[in-house]
Amino acid sequence: MNWLLLFVPVTIALEHLAPERHLLIFVSSGLAILPLAAWMGRATEQLAERMGEGVGGLLNATFGNAAELIIALAALREGLYDVVKASIAGSIVGNILLVLGAAMTMGGMRHREQTFNPQGARAQATMMTLAAITLVLPAAYQAALGKEAMQGLVPLSVSISIVLLVVYALYLAFSLVTHSALFSGSHDPRDEPSSPSPAGRAAAVLAASTAVIAWMSEILVGSIQPAAQSLGLGSVFVGVFIVAILGNAAEHATAVTVALKDRMDLALSIAIGSSIQVALFVAPVLVLLSLVIGPRPMDLAFPAGLVLIVLLAVLISGQVAADGRSDWLKGVQLLAVYVVLGLTFFFMPNLAPH
Repeated sequence: MNWLLLFVPVTIALEHLAPERHLLIFVSSGLAILPLAAWMGRATEQLAERMGEGVGGLLNATFGNAAELIIALAALREGLYDVVKASIAGSIVGNILLVLGAAMTMGGMRHREQTFNPQGARAQATMMTLAAITLVLPAAYQAALGKEAMQGLVPLSVSISIVLLVVYALYLAFSLVTHSALFSGSHDPRDEPSSPSPAGRAAAVLAASTAVIAWMSEILVGSIQPAAQSLGLGSVFVGVFIVAILGNAAEHATAVTVALKDRMDLALSIAIGSSIQVALFVAPVLVLLSLVIGPRPMDLAFPAGLVLIVLLAVLISGQVAADGRSDWLKGVQLLAVYVVLGLTFFFMPNLAPH
């Protein structure tokens, strides 16, 4: 994938020399993000070798979500709240369906059956259920009150965001401190044939990749709406699937790699842990930041279609991860749900966010 780094200078050149070629800029910047996300994923995997599966999954989720957070911040400053909400929902769905599904499928093709700690998986699934509930309630509040909901919707969203941030902090304490054994996995670093790269080098790669992704993301966001119009696609479809897939590239690459190595605890921590972080940390932070940097405050009242796909994704992922075992068929089932959701949104190109 390293040859795709050529699209970094190509994107910069197009942005300055042909700013009206929005579709080319969108495609080029998206391709430029992919190898950078892969580099980020490899660096976080190397750090995970030193710190364990639980911490490694958190590191990968955090730096993997950096691309999504940067893209969302760029859209937030432009007031593209439909794109922000679509990218949040798309990231949640993409991680627990596409990333986890691909990891289970590829890992299951190499290993007949893979195991992971079911207690840790259930704890993560419960957190995702909490995230789904927090998306349902503001939408229900808005639907019940109609236009009268506008006055109370932002204070409600800010209050919920604060609660979510507190819960996420407690979840980190649970998974990394008080009950870390549930997320540590059975992998022994001594089983690896080669020693991990120096931590300083991996950290430098993370920093450099994040900086360049930030640059490419700024360019990507500026071309989203014109590119979507030229392709005849709705901005919600672009945000939920195209932008989310680009943002999930780091998690996707690393989760599949570690699943092939029979490290499903780490793959699960990356996929579901990333969705938890988006729902309980990234979304609330964006709501709070919109009070400062956005043209107007953003609320947590997601469109009904986005709420529905998150609920469906949480439902099936909880079923798949409940018994602590995975195989290629479970992965195919998750991928099938993702494809069906994508087809549904594809054939509704003019779906409005509100």
